[in-house]
Amino acid sequence: MNALISSYNNSMEKVDLASGWLTPTLARLVFISVLLVYYWNSAMLKIDGSIFSPSAGAFGQIFPKAAEAVLYDVTQMTFFQRIVIFFGTVAEFVLPALLLVGLLTRLAALGMIGFVWVQTLVDVNGHGVKLGGLFDNAVTLMDQRVMWTFLFLVIAINGAGPISLDRVLRLK
Repeated sequence: MNALISSYNNSMEKVDLASGWLTPTLARLVFISVLLVYYWNSAMLKIDGSIFSPSAGAFGQIFPKAAEAVLYDVTQMTFFQRIVIFFGTVAEFVLPALLLVGLLTRLAALGMIGFVWVQTLVDVNGHGVKLGGLFDNAVTLMDQRVMWTFLFLVIAINGAGPISLDRVLRLK
């Protein structure tokens, strides 16, 4: 029995040694494989020719009730709505790109956490999606967004890992 425990402890010590670089690397890999294209496609739907020209889709995604009230006529957007759409679209392009290359990774991960919860508020209040709850034996929007937040927290806490521009530039 002592040999089994010793073997287990030796194996787990190796895992512990690797966790410093493996955990953030795998977290970024999971983000890249699961959410990068999701966010990139969402951002692409928000532009109409250029980043400075928001589409009716952007208006409808970010301000659904206001867009519906004016029949998705982008000329009816207020200055405030245009600014929010612009910065939201830029964030949806830039933050995932920073995570992809591992540059300013912790800051980008924190930005993505904020983005996810603003997105969630818009989904619930603007689009009428049911939020659901945790520990209710059903996979809901809340469960999905908490998982995404946890993924970004792992990156924010641990950094980008060894395969990143942060490492090359010696950024923490």
